[in-house]
Amino acid sequence: MHSFRFEPAELPPETAAMRAEVREFLNDNLADYPSAMRARSWAGYDAEFSEKMGQAGFLGLTYPKEYGGHGRTAFERYVMLEEMLAAGAPVSAHWIADRQSGPLILNFGTEELKQRIVPAIARGEAFFCIGMSEPDSGSDLASIRTRATRTEGGWLINGTKVWTSGAHLVHYMIALVRTDPEAERKHDGMSQILIDLRNTDGISIRPIKNLAGEEHFNECVFEDAFVPDANLVGVEGEGWSQVMAELAFERSGPERYMSSYQLIFEMLNEVSKDTTAAGATAVGRLVAHLATLRSMSISVAAKLQAGEDPALDGSVVKELGTLFEQSIPVIAHQTLEREPSPDQGDDFGQALAYTTQAAPSFSLRGGTREIIRGIIARGLGLR
Repeated sequence: MHSFRFEPAELPPETAAMRAEVREFLNDNLADYPSAMRARSWAGYDAEFSEKMGQAGFLGLTYPKEYGGHGRTAFERYVMLEEMLAAGAPVSAHWIADRQSGPLILNFGTEELKQRIVPAIARGEAFFCIGMSEPDSGSDLASIRTRATRTEGGWLINGTKVWTSGAHLVHYMIALVRTDPEAERKHDGMSQILIDLRNTDGISIRPIKNLAGEEHFNECVFEDAFVPDANLVGVEGEGWSQVMAELAFERSGPERYMSSYQLIFEMLNEVSKDTTAAGATAVGRLVAHLATLRSMSISVAAKLQAGEDPALDGSVVKELGTLFEQSIPVIAHQTLEREPSPDQGDDFGQALAYTTQAAPSFSLRGGTREIIRGIIARGLGLR
């Protein structure tokens, strides 16, 4: 039977310089950013801001220097992310590319693909989305039906991907597709392919509005979309194992407990104006939960830095973090007895309104609650 253990870890001294550097950058570039926009956290999109981050050296922090990266530590990247999320910076344009698409290509891609794509990610000039989920598949990723069929010089893609965050805005998708539909096991016969969304015929992208009225998710339909051989990521037929490695980057970072951070900040401001026992207790518990999740997340960052596999631990952080994030608007509403104000009102009312509307999606992204709990149970030998 397996187990998880969150060994205590501290951020090393060199991260202090990174924190100061990021704060100076944010002061220079985000000083007048309104609270209502900060509440969007890492769902906020601003391609120009992402390019500025690339120019400042904050993207591709842990990538090798020969591919445009900066050779910094996982701890330094953690601190950079923490500061960006605390400030509610609009980072979604580059988020997926920097967090997992770049590392995926570095781990599995050909030398040509690394040289062609990874430096552009580090410059803040190449944005990605994830092509995993499909209609009628529920939470069973292994049941995907999108196919890539061999043709001269490459592949023809046919099928549909859904819940693809930012697909209508980004440059590329890394799609999980079936390259061998006759494979005996459903986890076999899958591959990952990089698709140029802006320069490939046969692709239709239809935005799906969320409760907040944002066009964040999308449905992507592929009809004989041609992708060249050079865009195969890794080894044909090993897509499933690659995806599992990729998801380790997605489930353990500070974004898994800081998506509702701005609402905590605004709630603290409100409670401090007229402190009551109930208000102080509510804020104290939220801060304590936040500190605990941060310690767990830093422990996972230490494992990443050491080259260990933190998949199980990361899944635990993701599940507990999502539960925490989704509880914040409920606690804020109950504690202060204030109604959300989506279009007008003070900073607290607007932050409460946005977070209330966005929170239901938190348990979808990065793997549904059912999938994450299944992974944890399997990791513990319970299923």
